[in-house]
Amino acid sequence: MPRYSRILLKLSGEVMAGEGSFGIDATRVAALASEIAEVARTGVQIGLVVGGGNFFRGVAAAARNMDRVTADHMGMLATVINALALQDALEKQAVPTRVMTAIEMHEVAEPYIRRRAIRHLEKGRIVVFAAGTSNPYFSTDTAATLRGLEIKAEIVAKATRVDGVYDMDPLAHPGAALFREISYSDVLSKNLRVMDASAVAMCRDNHLPIAVFNLNVRGNIMRMTMGEPIGTLIH
Repeated sequence: MPRYSRILLKLSGEVMAGEGSFGIDATRVAALASEIAEVARTGVQIGLVVGGGNFFRGVAAAARNMDRVTADHMGMLATVINALALQDALEKQAVPTRVMTAIEMHEVAEPYIRRRAIRHLEKGRIVVFAAGTSNPYFSTDTAATLRGLEIKAEIVAKATRVDGVYDMDPLAHPGAALFREISYSDVLSKNLRVMDASAVAMCRDNHLPIAVFNLNVRGNIMRMTMGEPIGTLIH
């Protein structure tokens, strides 16, 4: 029996690239969609937010000399590309999926309307929220938190490349210690860069827990949904 009935799953854009450093790896996206579809079939309602790093990394050098607002808008458009790829892969798993964008583009996706998004979820559709919040200077972490609060998700689940929240970067420091549970305030005071400070503060102020877990272990999305003690719980 799933522990959560409605979740907001945050994926990095980099996961869409698989072993590559840029673009979309169709095999990786199909495997990811298969995992998410398994969870959806248990009756869990799923909202998804995906980053755009797999595309934006390719133009990051040029973006350093760009106006920040222009660069952020480019990043938002990259998330739309990823959202459409996920939608295609999920619907190949026979899971109805809707893409809703914070920037209107009617020929491509639905505009984000909160009540319509909740109705999609209630009808068993996965909803992929794209284009961030439509505002520059806000990350996809903040967008995920905002959408999670708006749809009344029970948890924000952040899928990463590591097993959870550590006291230092585990990829650079093999001796880093993993926290199984940690408070919002400790994440902020220790400057643990698991999510943007603004996203963590929003979750703290609204009592929305955050699960951080390793996406590279197959089955972890299901384990997290079932409430198994994987990764780190920030609460």
